[in-house]
Amino acid sequence: MHLNIVMMGRLYKMNKIDYTRKNDRKDIELKENLEVPYFYFENIEATNLVVHGFSTRLGGVSREHLSSMNLSFTRGDDIENVFENYRRITRAMNIEYDSLVLSMQTHTTNIRVVTNRDRGKGLTWERDYTDIDGFITNEKGVTLVTFYADCVPLLFVDPVHCAIGSSHSGWRGTVNKIGKKTLEEMHMHYGTKPEDVIAAIGPSICKDCYEVSEDIIEEFKKSFTLEQVYNMCDRKTNDKYQLDLWKANQYVLLDAGIKENNISVTNVCTCCNPKLLFSHRASHGMRGNLAAFIGLK
Repeated sequence: MHLNIVMMGRLYKMNKIDYTRKNDRKDIELKENLEVPYFYFENIEATNLVVHGFSTRLGGVSREHLSSMNLSFTRGDDIENVFENYRRITRAMNIEYDSLVLSMQTHTTNIRVVTNRDRGKGLTWERDYTDIDGFITNEKGVTLVTFYADCVPLLFVDPVHCAIGSSHSGWRGTVNKIGKKTLEEMHMHYGTKPEDVIAAIGPSICKDCYEVSEDIIEEFKKSFTLEQVYNMCDRKTNDKYQLDLWKANQYVLLDAGIKENNISVTNVCTCCNPKLLFSHRASHGMRGNLAAFIGLK
């Protein structure tokens, strides 16, 4: 399905987006505030416990291949541009600028417990952690920020214990089940039960765009059932495969105990929509970073 949208006075034709999912659910929506567009998830919004959103590449001040809402300090951007982009996206989402806590992603399954002592780390002062691909917290006043440009964003809300999580799941994170690890950490620290959790699988690369080699599929065979692997990939004639990270992460969350109706699965592909979203594959590495934001109200 193609959807024409107008953002900031410009027309975009979005691919890989479908607002007519089963049970008439609208899993993901695109909104614009203060000329800054961002996605949000209906099931997360419905908890009324959090502020959250997923950025696009529009609405910022960065230039050229980083234009315009680049949220990375490591892609060669002018640092003042990145600071201004954060000011704009936080105003649009009604998030406190100083509340942000930025991840330090290296495709691990390491999860960090975040408290108010971490406010501003990675943005207004130096991080004292490395190799962190996921965050959890049960404290108000902090906003978890993780980064993307094809990898899969995972967001979690436990409405019973008022706890949240955010994880970055590329193929390594997916095969090592960072989603399950995040839930285990939430259970350990906050008493979270998976059956209570509301989760979202955010904009990322789709199966049609994500070609991988056979050695990656062999890694998935070690972590998933053969039936699951069969359902998440298609073999091509050149010993390559099209891999569905959306379905793989859905399997991870279902197997961890989250109810199917509590999982929002995106149908928005970063690679199919390079004018709206940063994509590493579509740009051959010449890109900025998107970010997922979530914090308790």
